[in-house]
Amino acid sequence: MTSTFPDPSQRPVLTLGHPILRQVAQPVEQVNDPALQHLIDQLLTTVRLAHGVGIAAPQVGTPLRVLVVASRPNLRYPHAPTMAPTVLINPSLVAASDDLELGWEGCLSVPGVRGRVPRHREIEVAYLDRQGQPQRRVWEGFVARIFQHEADHLEGILFTDRIQSETDLLSEDAYQALDMAALGGG
Repeated sequence: MTSTFPDPSQRPVLTLGHPILRQVAQPVEQVNDPALQHLIDQLLTTVRLAHGVGIAAPQVGTPLRVLVVASRPNLRYPHAPTMAPTVLINPSLVAASDDLELGWEGCLSVPGVRGRVPRHREIEVAYLDRQGQPQRRVWEGFVARIFQHEADHLEGILFTDRIQSETDLLSEDAYQALDMAALGGG
């Protein structure tokens, strides 16, 4: 259950039903390991070529605590804010706002489906960057949502697990029609 891509620097993305997606990822021990650095390069390429805004190592078959947050407008998320791709190794949620907001999410590992998921509006995260340096960031809105979605992958959780009602789950086509209608285009 994988999708395949012709670019050798891009890893196949595992899809719903693959057991690795339900595993808890292991901490990274050696940040300077060449295999880890190669994995990070592959994650960055894969998320870009797949038109994603984030990706976690378990999605490409490597159950390590590594993820990328890479918000930018693209085919799947035309209204996403632009930011430089950020690599997070062994990330942890330090703090989260009490207020939750519902927002539509999709996932490279759950193709063809969108779901409305409650997430914390603002978060603070701690992590190691790809050079092994400790970092802290505060994110809000869509970028906070991306981090929470990808961090769930490190715990073996998919966004579909967080859906509160069947009415909050749509096919990609139905979502696109809804999005166009909301924008006055349909």
